[in-house]
Amino acid sequence: MCGTVLRCHTVPTQHISFRIDADTLSRLDALGSMTGQSRADLLNTLVDEGLRMESHPGIVFRPGPAGRRPGLIAGPDVWEVARLLKDVEGTGDAAVAQTAELIDLRIDQVEAALSYYLEHRAEVDAWIARLDDYAAREEAAFERRRQALA
Repeated sequence: MCGTVLRCHTVPTQHISFRIDADTLSRLDALGSMTGQSRADLLNTLVDEGLRMESHPGIVFRPGPAGRRPGLIAGPDVWEVARLLKDVEGTGDAAVAQTAELIDLRIDQVEAALSYYLEHRAEVDAWIARLDDYAAREEAAFERRRQALA
């Protein structure tokens, strides 16, 4: 199982050893049991996410039924902001301001999501594509059911 859903691809790995206190290891194992991840996979996920959050203040990672994804602290997911930014009519600062107004965010929040998106564009775009595919399948299933019951 890969770490953050947005980066489910094969990358070269290196083995490292380090010491971890017993309480932290216990909590790590408990989380691994809940998520179904091995210690190594979970450690890789948490370290990667921590480094990404350090590089992008205002971004956190949250779990969900479709996996972990980056989002704004007390705000929407990065993919939601990125999708809207692509759809607004303005460009540059005007697009950022329009997006902020449309989803009731501060400009600095939209900038934080944009910064993350620009650095991890392929991952976020892949997430959006998967969500669009899922939505299309669900809509088709709903329509088939509606027609069958009409």
